[in-house]
Amino acid sequence: MLDITTIILTYNEELHIKRCLDIISPVAKDVFVIDCFSKDRTVEIAQSYANVHVLQHEWPVTKYAGQFNWALENVPITTKWVMRLDADEYPLPDLIEEMQAKIPSIGDDITGIVLKRRHIFMGKWVKRGIYPIKLIRIFRYGKAMCEQRFMDEHIQLLEGQYVEFEHDFCDHSLISISEYCKKHINYAHREAAEILNEKYKLIESRAENVTHLGKQAERKHKTKSKYNRSPLFWRSFAYFIYRYFLRGGFLDGKEGFLFAFIQGWWYRTLVDIKILEVRRWLKDNHLDADSHEGRQALKKYVKDNWGITTN
Repeated sequence: MLDITTIILTYNEELHIKRCLDIISPVAKDVFVIDCFSKDRTVEIAQSYANVHVLQHEWPVTKYAGQFNWALENVPITTKWVMRLDADEYPLPDLIEEMQAKIPSIGDDITGIVLKRRHIFMGKWVKRGIYPIKLIRIFRYGKAMCEQRFMDEHIQLLEGQYVEFEHDFCDHSLISISEYCKKHINYAHREAAEILNEKYKLIESRAENVTHLGKQAERKHKTKSKYNRSPLFWRSFAYFIYRYFLRGGFLDGKEGFLFAFIQGWWYRTLVDIKILEVRRWLKDNHLDADSHEGRQALKKYVKDNWGITTN
């Protein structure tokens, strides 16, 4: 068993949590499930594992990031390492073997471990388009935190360096396509809020003294910042073309098309619709979001219409 604590944030995850815990609980010394008062059997299932501990806590302002950082500050972690997993994620056997072989001998100068995430969509590994996504998901306790963002949050190292492991963990949702699309509507609100926050500073959300997000994550943030300055709607179409044609998503069959279409075009277009709605609302109400009055009005709009609190 590795000297590692796994943190999993949950809300109504009974469809996924058993699969995740079956795989990670025999590997990690401790597993902490931070649950936001689920209404299904998530807590009941988690409590059936000997080394799994359940804590209840409401989602903070920045949702995932705030919840994860709350866990880091309040969970009684006694291990050298921490691993971040979502309930619908799990490490593959090759990754577990790699973790067991390498982690005990990693030098003190290494504080983070980058893992490759593969997406399983409609039961199929979508090998092209965006794979591999490389993320810091294992880190030394006290040496990292989660970015304070509304969407697309990464683990960021506060000191030290990172290494990359060879093998993958999976993002493998079992929900229906209808539920998958509903979930992305909520993501669109959060993504739009993050874009507005980047431009108008709705919250003070960036940590100082960060050493690393990982090369790919840092590059992704820079690319997204450039993307967010591009014209609405054509950018989502261009992104779909990039993923589906230039990155070979078309080679993954109908699953590859649907994955690229939903995530790369429909979802991104939905985000642009939200931004367009905000721009028109500001114009119709003669508000300047760069002013204090306009910024406060925008915060209220985001809360009233998207359910996202910024203070």
